[in-house]
Amino acid sequence: MKCKDLIAKLEELSPAMYAMEWDNSGLLVGDENQEVQKVLLSVDVTDEVIEEAIRGGADMILAHHPLIFSKINRVVATDFLGKRIIKMIENHICCYCMHTNFDVMGMADAAADELGLLQSEVLMVTYEDDISKEGIGRYGFLKDICSLRELAERVKHIFDLEQVMVYGDAEAEVAKVAISTGSGKSMVKYALQKDCDVIITGDIDYHTALDSVAQGLCIIDAGHFGLEKIFITYLQEYLKREVPEMITIPSEQGEIGYIV
Repeated sequence: MKCKDLIAKLEELSPAMYAMEWDNSGLLVGDENQEVQKVLLSVDVTDEVIEEAIRGGADMILAHHPLIFSKINRVVATDFLGKRIIKMIENHICCYCMHTNFDVMGMADAAADELGLLQSEVLMVTYEDDISKEGIGRYGFLKDICSLRELAERVKHIFDLEQVMVYGDAEAEVAKVAISTGSGKSMVKYALQKDCDVIITGDIDYHTALDSVAQGLCIIDAGHFGLEKIFITYLQEYLKREVPEMITIPSEQGEIGYIV
């Protein structure tokens, strides 16, 4: 299958039109006419992921976070980003990234479904027409009221996490829940507007947590990678179903941080 045909299939799932204006999703490295038979799925495009793709004979790295975010003026081997781009080109590896378009059309519903949220609605609307509203994050109701502590344990189990950071009274009852994968500092205000009891997200700083709890919103910080790693399993299942001839390899690279 040509790279451009695979991209067309991926954009049936998460159309590029849903990406945020500041985002840089899409084909970032490679030839759209290249044949692609094997895809490595990853959250990020790091040196280790590229080496993994080379060892596995992958023709494409399909990642969530864009390899290139800001404007670059040159591609040289003395720069860490240039080195990555050169290595991918030398090894005929394309790089396609599905970032905020997948956050809107894929990740948000997947995370809410994993939690089993009822009456799920968009947390922050980024697109609206006469038929639907789409956007970042979801909020809804748990099937049963539980304590914040119990929900934190549930989140650890569902998303296969060693730990989460919890802000708020551990014994407080929670029923209305918001979830926004990735970095969720900017999503706190929307969870407050929706009168949620708790938001599950990542990358929450101390003062944001302090102010949130003071306004009655608890926080479960499950980490940026911790929630977004569902990108890998989601896309692998999608490609197996929609492009069964495509070989998919889930990256073995985990979160960059570790507990000591």
